Amino acid sequence: MLKILKYSFYDLMRSRWSYVYFAFYLLLGVVLLFLNNDLSKAVITLMNVIIVLVPLIGTIFGVMYYYNSKEFTELLLAQPLKRSSIFLGQYLGVAISLSMSLILGLGIPFIFYGLFKSSAIWDFSLLLITGTFLTFIFTALAFNIALSNENKIKGFGYAILLWLFLAIIYDGVFLMSLIMFEDYPLDKLSLIGTMLNPIDLSRTLILLKLDISALLGYTGAIFKQFFGTNFGLIVSISMLSVWVVMPVLRIIFKAKKKDF
Repeated sequence: MLKILKYSFYDLMRSRWSYVYFAFYLLLGVVLLFLNNDLSKAVITLMNVIIVLVPLIGTIFGVMYYYNSKEFTELLLAQPLKRSSIFLGQYLGVAISLSMSLILGLGIPFIFYGLFKSSAIWDFSLLLITGTFLTFIFTALAFNIALSNENKIKGFGYAILLWLFLAIIYDGVFLMSLIMFEDYPLDKLSLIGTMLNPIDLSRTLILLKLDISALLGYTGAIFKQFFGTNFGLIVSISMLSVWVVMPVLRIIFKAKKKDF
């Protein structure tokens, strides 16, 4: 698996799209720091970008890499290698390369700006951790979609729909539910609904750490009140870990059962 991971990683690192992804975050970090003298404000602005963009990039790259390397994958399947090792190696190669582009692209300008001397270092670190979680989650979901659909167009379509649902539609449906049932106690529903969406969960995690959970409105206030900052942090990270593990387990299961 390590050899496949290494090959997938270097293959993506040679891709121009990886450099575009890295350059985008590098430029974004430079521009934000140029416009904002306060690192904390820059972190908040970055949160709004990362929460939406990172899942989209992870989804697109995951699906694209699977379909583009399909012939190579079939060649590997003809070798005495475990199927789980092949697909896990490819998945980890994609997820790690995207995570490195994110971390380096944002980390370099912030470090030069004096991040280590600022109190915002912990908030920025949490932002990168959350972005890494989202990368691993949506790359795994993308691999699941690609494994389940031989047709490339269908695979891309389902992947974009998944991102669109979790990033936009889910929040709208969730908000409408809260409005429709406002006469009922919705504390538990709000907490469960937040945990069922990794994007909302990541946003809540960051806002709790930044102590500005009021920006999330009712959901954020309930989350902070019910869990408290430290416990909420642990629960959020645990749920994000579950969101990573479950799709990865399905990749292993699907790879073993799939007829190539």
